[in-house]
Amino acid sequence: MNPSGGLEQQLIGIAPIILMVVLFYFMLIRPQQKRQKEHLATLNNIKRGDNVVLSSGVIGKVVRVEEKEVGVEIAQGVTVKVRKGMITEVTAKGEPAPANDPKN
Repeated sequence: MNPSGGLEQQLIGIAPIILMVVLFYFMLIRPQQKRQKEHLATLNNIKRGDNVVLSSGVIGKVVRVEEKEVGVEIAQGVTVKVRKGMITEVTAKGEPAPANDPKN
């Protein structure tokens, strides 16, 4: 009998688990890390005049940028101070807003 036969069987039994861990990393963890880095870069590049969408769904215009906070004008004359982490989307100044008209 081959004494390494037991070791071979163990490796064959562990191989699917290792394969699942590798697939999990490349399909879930790595893309999430990439999105997180892109979002962080976007937040670091916020400038005055950018239109932003907050995590609550409120849309506003950036009027003041600080290290960790941003002043967002949500209505004419109404400015709120928001943590940068609460911004979910940034659209550059001058980007056209989609029309609410139904398409014919």
